[in-house]
Amino acid sequence: MPSTNLMNQAPEHKPLPAPNSDFYNIVEILSADERAILEKVHTFMQTRVAPIINKYWVEDAFPFELIEPLKELDIGGIGEGYSYKLRGMLIMEMCRVDPSFATFYGVHTGLSMGSIAVLGSEEQKQKWLPTMARLEKIGCFGLTEPLVGSGTGGGLTTTAKREGDTWVLNGQKKWIGNAPWCDISVIWARDVADNQVKGFIVENKTTPGFSVEKIENKMALKVVQNGLITMQDCRVPEANRLQNANSFRDTAHVLRLTRSGVGWMATGVQMGAYEAALKYAQERLQFGKPIASFQLIQELIAKMLANVTACQSMMLRLAQIEDEDKLLDQHASLAKAFTTARMRETVAWAREICGANGIIVDNNVGRLFADAEALYSYEGTFQMQSLIVGKAVSGFSAFV
Repeated sequence: MPSTNLMNQAPEHKPLPAPNSDFYNIVEILSADERAILEKVHTFMQTRVAPIINKYWVEDAFPFELIEPLKELDIGGIGEGYSYKLRGMLIMEMCRVDPSFATFYGVHTGLSMGSIAVLGSEEQKQKWLPTMARLEKIGCFGLTEPLVGSGTGGGLTTTAKREGDTWVLNGQKKWIGNAPWCDISVIWARDVADNQVKGFIVENKTTPGFSVEKIENKMALKVVQNGLITMQDCRVPEANRLQNANSFRDTAHVLRLTRSGVGWMATGVQMGAYEAALKYAQERLQFGKPIASFQLIQELIAKMLANVTACQSMMLRLAQIEDEDKLLDQHASLAKAFTTARMRETVAWAREICGANGIIVDNNVGRLFADAEALYSYEGTFQMQSLIVGKAVSGFSAFV
């Protein structure tokens, strides 16, 4: 028989499990060297970005103080020689803490550098990419216009007219991340001579006729500085025209690669929201018990984790397809549509778990909840991605 003293002792409580959104341990797919790079980024995001990012989000400002320590990570040229699995997990890890900072990084390394890497001449690559990889010059990507979003493939109003060895650009671009402060803009315009879309590298600070107005009063991705670019008889040398960009089909090639990156971003946002909400549920007491012990809360937690894990698994397979150089538009579109739709569910459940505290930025859930709306729309809406997939699998185009 146990002693009375032992019987009266309170049962020992095991330490609660730390929130972990990598339930299937997908990080183990990476090599040891790749995991070391990912861990370096994880540490940077947790120790340098996480402590200050809510302040900058509220103030609608960019943390320029992080540029120098980001340079030290030496990941500005991460695309060259690295697997798509690592690239994806790196951006996912960033979004786990803050999708705004990840968007800044993705616009620069993916859209801006990616355009030059994929469509530039060897001379252009040598001139621009090394300094951009060292983050000495930051880039942006100007495609969307004030009145043209999903219709950029055939309806660009920004024009390019060749005059000898110079191109004259006229028009506007809107929602351009990094534009208010960056050094280089990749601008897409319609050549008035052949009506085809061409790409141009514009040096923002030294090109007459090029101006940028910061977009104010956003409710999402507030740390990213978005701009309205206006070009009035903006003269760009032929040497700055992307030599291998001759139609929107070439532009779409860049977008296909970066669209898969948005899938990783949407997955990372879910990871951050899930972990923040679970931590909150473990600590928040109601009726004398942590709310994580309630059945309905546990159901939400399980559904959130299922969304996260499904998206991780889809993105991992998509990265394998990319590494095999077999990525098609419909592959990237399905991933972008699915992960952003699941993201909307996950961040909403995270906010629900946090109750009224879910609408403030202090516990991160409110910020991720708001930022998710921007990811849902950019790089092509859910509806446009669905039509791309529908055309591929049915054989019929529903586009007008």
